[in-house]
Amino acid sequence: SDRGFQYTSKSFKKKLDDAGMTQSMSRVSRCIDNGPMESFWGMMKSEMYYLNKFNTYEELEAAIIEYVEYYNNHRYQKRLNCMTPLEYRQYLLHSAA
Repeated sequence: SDRGFQYTSKSFKKKLDDAGMTQSMSRVSRCIDNGPMESFWGMMKSEMYYLNKFNTYEELEAAIIEYVEYYNNHRYQKRLNCMTPLEYRQYLLHSAA
């Protein structure tokens, strides 16, 4: 998250702890740290969320899981040499060996 007051409050930290979650924050004065995730959420909202209506939390959760699987395994990206994220990762691992 960014370092907005709502994310740095003790009450927010308690909610995370109660849910068994670990907080991740960008570094001070480095808002670009969140850039990759902001980009992902923007793509997911425009490619999946805004195109559908969800009647239940479970429907939304299933759609997010399906989109993440699609994004990682089937969504080719120009910036990754026209590979999916998992293909590109495998390419990098094999080219470094």
